[in-house]
Amino acid sequence: MSESRYYAHHTAVVDAGAEIGEGTKVWHFVHVMPGARIGRDCVLGQGCFVGSARVGDRVRVQNHVSLFDGVELEDDVFCGPSCVFTNVKKPRAQTRGARPFVSTRVRRGATIGANATLICGVEVGAYAFVAAGAVVSRDVPPHALVAGVPARPIGWMCACGERLPEPPPEPFGCGQCAP
Repeated sequence: MSESRYYAHHTAVVDAGAEIGEGTKVWHFVHVMPGARIGRDCVLGQGCFVGSARVGDRVRVQNHVSLFDGVELEDDVFCGPSCVFTNVKKPRAQTRGARPFVSTRVRRGATIGANATLICGVEVGAYAFVAAGAVVSRDVPPHALVAGVPARPIGWMCACGERLPEPPPEPFGCGQCAP
């Protein structure tokens, strides 16, 4: 896409072969690599790195987040400052040649808190909420609230971001927001 359809700060580096959707903002010292696909109306905060990742529409990636090859963020995902995505199960500096990348998927509307770490191969369900500092080593169900090291379920979240009572109501939701 033409750079005129999105905003890139003059310190950002957007390599040829990257796709960035209309209305997206790429801020200070961001590097977007060839093969990256970023949707419409996204925000990439200061110091982010985007490899061959897939980013949906209206995604907000706060400062100092790296989206490595194999990371997929669906529409309306929020990534808090300095959250971490890994993409290799057994990283070693001395290993020669390419290691197989393991994909990580964050489903629509999910939130990843500041300084949370997602070990590659996990899926975070739609509208789930990963608390700040959590380490996610297993799949997170839709609407689950997880916290801790390792991350464990501690509650449920509405799509609007409100914490739900235990057990969550039927139909699933807080009753205050539009479905």
